[in-house]
Amino acid sequence: MRAPRDRPRTARRTGALLTLVLLAGILAYALPRLGPGRVADALVSAGPGWLLLAFALMALSLLLRAISWRQVLRAALPRTPIGRLAVLRATMIGVMGSAVFPGRIGEPARVVVLSRRLEGSTARLAPVIAGTVFSQTLINILALAILGAVTFTSVPVFHDHLLAAIIALAIPLAALLLMLAAPRLLRYARRWPSLRVMAVANTLAAVLRLVRDGLLVFTRPRHGIPAVAAQLLAWALQWLACYAVLLALGLQGQAGPVAAAAILLAINLSAVLPVTPSNVGLFQAACLVVLAAFGVAPGPALAYGLVLQAVEVLTALGLGVPALLREGMRWGDIRASAHAEEEPQA
Repeated sequence: MRAPRDRPRTARRTGALLTLVLLAGILAYALPRLGPGRVADALVSAGPGWLLLAFALMALSLLLRAISWRQVLRAALPRTPIGRLAVLRATMIGVMGSAVFPGRIGEPARVVVLSRRLEGSTARLAPVIAGTVFSQTLINILALAILGAVTFTSVPVFHDHLLAAIIALAIPLAALLLMLAAPRLLRYARRWPSLRVMAVANTLAAVLRLVRDGLLVFTRPRHGIPAVAAQLLAWALQWLACYAVLLALGLQGQAGPVAAAAILLAINLSAVLPVTPSNVGLFQAACLVVLAAFGVAPGPALAYGLVLQAVEVLTALGLGVPALLREGMRWGDIRASAHAEEEPQA
């Protein structure tokens, strides 16, 4: 009989296998139509000025995400000193972790990195900090909804896939509803005749109270307004970075700002189930599908996916490696800390 802690791992592997099969099908369809020469020509002809602008916009967007997170943290931990540089380094390490390693380990990694820098018990702070990360996820849902509103009204290819996009956006909202309903469910569990069930319920209730503290930013406008504004502005800069890459490859005549919004939405939805480092493959497939709807040939579309991902990964490395060194950590520490953070949840 399979142990309970192995079941989530099995589910992830099954999902990853199905995703890889889907990706193989997309590539099998697209490869004969790509034209390697066109891909190479598009890469060689990329405008360096627009690419530098894309790098700058992507870096500024990460800085704004750190500013947003610090506001969320200040709302959740009003009596704990929260340094700007500590939050900035944790953010950059987290972004780099998600960009380099599979499995989106960047989120738990930044929780661990920041927990060890703040005053107080790590066991107490970690669930609260995890709640603040979840708060940022909810703001991201708002940003994706805005991108979706732009995309679904303008891009034909998404008209037939509206339901799938809604489901992908609904997953974090469902998690929020479950968190809100959890206290009542745990009250019932505490009255259960089994002492073991009661003990587990009491432990979960204590952790849940700490996690919900991370959502206090939505009840405190002093911190909530700048947190939401900074996070949405970060998404806007990413949108502009996607458009700058279109300009760098000379594709603006076929795909404009609306296409950039659709691409940003598609690559984020494709990352819901990450199966490869930095979502390589699915990232390019998402760009191919969207740009095809605007009449862009497969060769330049693939070149766009490669260049955009290079901008994201190199920006993450350029900001994350110095932060990692400043924290006195190594590559292996990111994975180890993230897995240690996820272990109690298994």
